Amino acid sequence: MKKGKTTVGEIDSEVLDFTAGQDIQLDLALVKADCLGTAAHVTMLSRMPVKPPVISPADCRKVIVALRGIVAQSKKGAFKITLTDQDVHLAVERMLTSKLGDLGKKVHTGRSRNDQVAVDLRLYAKEELLGAIDEAASLAAVLIAFAGKHAADPMVGRTHMQPAMPSSVGLWASAHAESLLDDVALLMTAYELNDQCPLGSAASYGAPLPLDRQLVSDLLGFSRPVHNVLYANNARGKLESVILMAMSQVMLTLSRLAQDLMLFTMPEFGYFTLPAAFCTGSSIMPQKRNPDVLELVRGKAAKVMSSVSCVAELIRGAPSGYNRDLQEAKGPFMKGIHMTRASLRVMKRLMAGTGVNRKAVLAGFSPDVFATDRALELVAGGMPFRDAYHHVKQHLDELKQMNPYQAIARKTHLGATAGLDFPGMGARAAEAMKFAEEERRAFGKAVSRLMGGV
Repeated sequence: MKKGKTTVGEIDSEVLDFTAGQDIQLDLALVKADCLGTAAHVTMLSRMPVKPPVISPADCRKVIVALRGIVAQSKKGAFKITLTDQDVHLAVERMLTSKLGDLGKKVHTGRSRNDQVAVDLRLYAKEELLGAIDEAASLAAVLIAFAGKHAADPMVGRTHMQPAMPSSVGLWASAHAESLLDDVALLMTAYELNDQCPLGSAASYGAPLPLDRQLVSDLLGFSRPVHNVLYANNARGKLESVILMAMSQVMLTLSRLAQDLMLFTMPEFGYFTLPAAFCTGSSIMPQKRNPDVLELVRGKAAKVMSSVSCVAELIRGAPSGYNRDLQEAKGPFMKGIHMTRASLRVMKRLMAGTGVNRKAVLAGFSPDVFATDRALELVAGGMPFRDAYHHVKQHLDELKQMNPYQAIARKTHLGATAGLDFPGMGARAAEAMKFAEEERRAFGKAVSRLMGGV
């Protein structure tokens, strides 16, 4: 039996490979977060009221300087996690010990890899959520601008995919924008839940040391610590599924927007024109301009939604305390976030370059689309609605003179074609982007104070 030597003992080499899993690759995205967590932890240890001190203030500064070097190395792509490291936590500790000797062996005092990965993922998610909030709000702003520009362009509204009532390009685009703004609210809720520091939980049950968990939380720029040390670890998986659920709602909105665009850019409709740079060709048909970007957004939506179920199932039957199953949640968590943010960015650029074919949009109107409007005109003249309904049904020829521009201009109530609050929706998008920027700035200041400019 071949054995692999690790920081925490020897293990069968095949078992080592099996248990390390994808962490060697995935954890490269957590190097900065792990160094931040370690910097906050050693700062707290240096201030802990014990004699002799676990780490002196001078030694604390040495550790932070070394951590800054590791972060710089990671930014250059030069940081490596080996199989014998198993994960980013032991890789960072190995490098600290190599550089600082026995001082590097002290940094793990009072903590476990369990709460290290918990804080790493929360720090990772903090930045990713702020990015997603900003990107979703930014796409909403593009849709709102598109809607405002085309507010007076009539467009057939459909139910069951069949022509139904007069609508507008502005109503269609701002509906997707408002959906995104609601998705942003979910992302912000996920951000608030994520913005709690789990460090000090150790192996789920605290440590017989006077750990200052509030200090560590403040140093890392969290709003507060997770209170219960067991829940700090039990929240693993649960929190990831909450974040992925918020991401999946974004993807649901994007998927429906993508589906609409695929339909309405078909030659049979021709309502919209996609920017040429976002369409791909065929290997055999020279004329093809395929909406592959939209199809992939639709496909990625399914993958993000499946990641929610994957992570939730991993923890559904798990007992309290850390369980290694949680390692399997990291991949779908990171990939789900990555796919959502990539989809938001590409859809913003695609929408910014999408054009409206006014002639084709108007050509979509047939007299029967005005049936409900005509019935309500009769109601306004005193006829009971059901009588008006049957009258119009029996006299559809009366609808030939109806005007789509007049039809959408008459709907002035809140949220209808002529009652859309574009400034209000724009303000919601701007507020979300401002929130993301302010939180990003506050986090940056906390990191700078802790690490001295990293």
